[in-house]
Amino acid sequence: MRIIDIRERATPLRSKLANSSFDFSEMTTSIVAVITDVKRDGRAVVGFAFNSTGRYACGAQMRARFIPRILAADPDSLLDETGGNFSPEKILAAMMQREKSGGHSERSIPIGTIEVAVWDAVAKIAGEPLHRVLARRFNGNKTLDKVFCYVGGGWYWPGQTVSDLQEEMRRHLGDGYTMVKMKVGGLPLDEDVRRVEAVREVVQAPNTLAVDANSKFAREEALAYARALAPFGLRWFEEPCDPLDYGLLAEIAEVYAPPLATGENLFSTQDVENLARFGGLRADRDVIQIDPPQAYGIVQYGRTVAMLEKRGWQRASLFPHGGNQMSLAIAGGFGLGGAESYPGVFGDFGGFADDTKLVDGYLTLSDRPGIGFEGQSALYRLMRELADV
Repeated sequence: MRIIDIRERATPLRSKLANSSFDFSEMTTSIVAVITDVKRDGRAVVGFAFNSTGRYACGAQMRARFIPRILAADPDSLLDETGGNFSPEKILAAMMQREKSGGHSERSIPIGTIEVAVWDAVAKIAGEPLHRVLARRFNGNKTLDKVFCYVGGGWYWPGQTVSDLQEEMRRHLGDGYTMVKMKVGGLPLDEDVRRVEAVREVVQAPNTLAVDANSKFAREEALAYARALAPFGLRWFEEPCDPLDYGLLAEIAEVYAPPLATGENLFSTQDVENLARFGGLRADRDVIQIDPPQAYGIVQYGRTVAMLEKRGWQRASLFPHGGNQMSLAIAGGFGLGGAESYPGVFGDFGGFADDTKLVDGYLTLSDRPGIGFEGQSALYRLMRELADV
């Protein structure tokens, strides 16, 4: 049993979205195919992944360092203890050879994307959906058939009115979501407050509206927004400041009693531990949102979860960033608080399998072996093109 090839291709998202900090007009992502010599139904088993959304394609590092290290390794050294499947832990270790400590984001995204594709292959070889494989490995075999999912929206569109924003949120609620998230920070504070007030009128129930500032604010503006948003009873106030400014985040937590959320722009277990130590976050209410394919992958995410649990965090407070089939499988497998969704905004890379059902805020989990990209027809077409080159 061996990995015979690993391929990568950069693909544009072709999105016109904008949040408070940047637009996605140039955004790309890396699709990865891990091709094995294992056959199922007469075809080689191939594991797929992509590096989530919000970070650019990272194929140069993959091709220069991480793919050659895997392909150069003794094939038997990459197998699990049974010899009947691949070991993602050993493959991660192979990629990390001769890597200096620190500088995580330069390598965590290419490594994590390849590693998640390996997990797709591992689950397919086992003939099981990835969420069940992960539940057995990381959650005491506690399997789920559905995952809570909130919807991310409220982006800044040219010409958008408050009425447009309200109508968008009504559509999301009509589609079956019970919690929505919107952007803040792209307009002056008083205008953003009016937007939040308008959406709050639509959602009505407390703790069903979150806002996301996408790390926009320096100290004075962050504190001003915290004071203005506190009365709204938000589910959380996400990324109010630079993700590595733990001191400022702690200062915000001192004056903002409702939940805060952050973590999608952290890429290592050590970064997350520093956040838990020094960021002033409160394990009884706040939310941590690591994006596993961008943070060394699933094995390392398991180590991060274990670290947080030792520090008093519950899995219900962990929501993986991503809004895609990968994050849904990870949330289900680890038994996390939920997943996010970005319907219709990231082209072929957003959303879930075509037959996924949303009922009362919960998404069904697929029985397809692996991550389940095969049920996401437009995205799977791109993946198969890469594998069939």
